Amino acid sequence: MEIYDWKGYVTVITGARPLALITAVQHPHPRPRPRKPHTTTPRRLPPKLQLARRGRRTCRTRHGGSLRRDLLRPQAPAQTDGGDSPRRGNHAADSVGASMGGGQTYPQNLHHSVSNLLIFARLFGLKCFQRLAGWTNGWWPTYSMDDTLDQLFMWDSAQKRAKHLVHNFVRGVSVFTTATFNFGPSTVTLPHIDFGNLAWGWCCITALGPFDPDFGGHLVLWDLKLIIRFPPGATIFIPSAILRHSNVKIRAHEQRYSFTQFTPAGIFRWVYNGFQTDKDIEQSQSTTDEQREQRRADRMRRWEEGVLMYRIWKHSAKK
Repeated sequence: MEIYDWKGYVTVITGARPLALITAVQHPHPRPRPRKPHTTTPRRLPPKLQLARRGRRTCRTRHGGSLRRDLLRPQAPAQTDGGDSPRRGNHAADSVGASMGGGQTYPQNLHHSVSNLLIFARLFGLKCFQRLAGWTNGWWPTYSMDDTLDQLFMWDSAQKRAKHLVHNFVRGVSVFTTATFNFGPSTVTLPHIDFGNLAWGWCCITALGPFDPDFGGHLVLWDLKLIIRFPPGATIFIPSAILRHSNVKIRAHEQRYSFTQFTPAGIFRWVYNGFQTDKDIEQSQSTTDEQREQRRADRMRRWEEGVLMYRIWKHSAKK
């Protein structure tokens, strides 16, 4: 295994061929603070700055206290809504957003209890998560414009057909349909692949929490024999459906969380099939043998088109 000592700067990592398989971006830049007035006399802050200051205090106290306690509650079995399976790790996690799989005939919103929906609504309403989603949403087209446009077309088509689908963020903040909160407090995933995601699609992983990235939390990509230093606040894009990945353990006194965004492959397939499942098409009496053969050829061609969405980079960090 090779260790890549990533310092948190924007980096594209390729394999033997110059395909951009991994994209790593730093945390969002802090907002510039308003300049202090050049005067020695006391001056009352404008109403907007007073409101902003109160908002920061509220986020540190109310959201940082009660909300954190609420988020840790899903570790109890009675509070979980059947989130990520234990194969990903022994930490509490839950996904929210649109999904399709497990025998569903059309996309649906993941089911949650009322109490958990309120917690998710508060999370997505926080400025920190809105900035985080908007920041990564802005970087993604830079490195995978074709995949971004494909996802935008898919989601617009799906929402026009299935108007009950709800997006996690307001339009324009994030193109991903689904998100997972890994509540920790020690989020360390086991080796796994996310086989329900689009094979050539990207999964956006953001590390959070007070931990030292020099001693743990690294992202391990087993197929590439690569270990990447993963500092808190930073984001890494990987095709999680084809790359087996996990994390290095953190120290006992540290805490690590993560926020991931992705889109299930089932929604793409449903739109591609003309808002039908594969089973509906195969079992339809109106489908001829010739159409079935053509369909198999189209699916192989679609895979080749998906691979071509990976950009070729001449100047990047090779593994």
